[in-house]
Amino acid sequence: MDVFLPRSLDEALETKAAHRDAVPIAGGTDLMVALNFDRTRPRAIIDISRLAELREWRREDGRLFLGAGVTYSRIMRELPECTPLAQASRTVGSPQIRNRGTVGGNLGTASPAGDALPVLAAYDAEVVLARAGGRTRAVPWHRFMVAPKKTTIEPDELILGARWRIVQGPGSFSKIGTRNAMVIAVANLCLVLDEVGRTVRVALGSVGPTIIRAGDAEAYAADALGAAGAWDDRGASLSDAVVREFGERVAAAAKPIDDVRGTRAYRRHACTVLARRAIRWALADRMNAGAAGRAS
Repeated sequence: MDVFLPRSLDEALETKAAHRDAVPIAGGTDLMVALNFDRTRPRAIIDISRLAELREWRREDGRLFLGAGVTYSRIMRELPECTPLAQASRTVGSPQIRNRGTVGGNLGTASPAGDALPVLAAYDAEVVLARAGGRTRAVPWHRFMVAPKKTTIEPDELILGARWRIVQGPGSFSKIGTRNAMVIAVANLCLVLDEVGRTVRVALGSVGPTIIRAGDAEAYAADALGAAGAWDDRGASLSDAVVREFGERVAAAAKPIDDVRGTRAYRRHACTVLARRAIRWALADRMNAGAAGRAS
């Protein structure tokens, strides 16, 4: 196996163009497991962990760009205001894995159980890809991952990062597994309230072949918030009946299977519970923010 150690992004892209079957490695928290269990044996590896260009994040024109090499530990420290992303990062593995693992790795592996992926879906993120010669393209999240561990990345491309418009409003990430840490999700969910667009976004992971947006539930919740006057009144709430119906509609969007981690029925039930909790948390956060604003 050949191992390439590029010193810049340009060199890495030129190496990928010349060796299209070479597999990039950054944190290695997914790839090294596959290598150790002999599930894959690439002819070549490109070590991109040293590339400063991939370890950057920045705000630009109301958007946030997150480099593919930014680790989960850094997200927790440096981007706490992106609550769903920080919460998802906190659930990833152990501290050692969070110090190495990256969102770019989640994107490249493209597992439907990847904890960061529902957050990117709820943010309506696009994945920025690059190839030699300074050419880049942005792929919407729903066109990037096309099947379990299958993406639209071309053989000569590398993931630069993800980019999304910053959302004003509360949100959360939650997941269900056999324990709190070091576990692959049975189901996970990200909910974001976009107060400017007056929309509700809900993304599900580990309950289908790809990440799923619960479109019917989103529209239902947005209309219910409008009917309750909650978009204008931070102190308004939703009835228990509406919250229950929202949870059922979220669960209906899931496309789960039976496997060693959970049954189809349990996963649907998990989505219902996670959705109800998430909408209640979001409303509570808005209410608290409104009270804090009045107090100041």
